[in-house]
Amino acid sequence: MAQGQTICAIIEEGCRFEGNLSFTGTVRIAGYVNGTIFSNDTLIVSEGAVINADINANIVVISGSVKGNIKATSRVEMRRPARFEGTVTSPSLIVEEGVIFHGITKMKDKK
Repeated sequence: MAQGQTICAIIEEGCRFEGNLSFTGTVRIAGYVNGTIFSNDTLIVSEGAVINADINANIVVISGSVKGNIKATSRVEMRRPARFEGTVTSPSLIVEEGVIFHGITKMKDKK
């Protein structure tokens, strides 16, 4: 997370959210989400989180488990011990050693 960036909302470990989640600002998810996630800002998926959703955001940082399609306007970062299954469409993708990645990447220009 960038210095000075504040978290606007948290879905903590043990919490479940099902449906369409839309937000402005940085959000950290440590619980379970099933549905869709939309943001013009940053989504942080913490270690232990389980996400079954299509994600559309500016920046997506994953340390937990995500199954779905990700569209990011800036970048996607997958940090150990992340697990991902789906398609990533982004101008920048960073995958740390030790991440489990089952999917497809589609690189696109920043607009």
